[in-house]
Amino acid sequence: MSTLMRAPRECGSWFWDLYEVAPPGLESALSTAAQMSEVLVRHELLTPTELKYGWSVPGVGTTGITSSLELAKPLGDPSLPDRVRGSRPVTFPTAGISRISVIGSGTWIDAAGQPRKEPQLVNLSLSTAPTGLSAELSVHHDIWGWYDFAGHPHPEVCRNNAPRLAAALKELGALLGMSPEPGEPTYFGTATSEGLATPDAYEDGLGPDLTNRL
Repeated sequence: MSTLMRAPRECGSWFWDLYEVAPPGLESALSTAAQMSEVLVRHELLTPTELKYGWSVPGVGTTGITSSLELAKPLGDPSLPDRVRGSRPVTFPTAGISRISVIGSGTWIDAAGQPRKEPQLVNLSLSTAPTGLSAELSVHHDIWGWYDFAGHPHPEVCRNNAPRLAAALKELGALLGMSPEPGEPTYFGTATSEGLATPDAYEDGLGPDLTNRL
């Protein structure tokens, strides 16, 4: 069960364009996802349990159908690409997958230092398009920043969690051979190469109150 408020848009995202270091396609995407997930598992940010992916027909567009596949075996299992393709909707025999998301839970640490489980603490997705492989990591919670969504400082929560995200981003950069490119700012936050930027405080010491859009 979720114990954190979750923003409808990301608070921060990070992108890796991997077309020069890995081939396109489903096998490559799943192999890269497996390697990235190993890093996220070590930092207790994401334990993969499921894959989600939508289907589209080349030259036509999306089918509107999204499939889910429970991960009974590790992400790196060689049979996984065939299992994914085997879930293709029968009414669209030429449909393919352009993006695949890795779903699971992670652990965050509260102000008292207690670890707590949270579904989709971080989001990992990879492009499977033939134009080139790419990967994206994103976060939707306020635990990575100095202020909570209401604008109140929560330094203990930030100190307990932000360094873990920064360490994972650094390790993922080393794994992939390139630093992540921070995504575009949203209403809920701005990404930096190491985590989330801290907005300027108001005169009363509070940060922006973002709860009107939650």
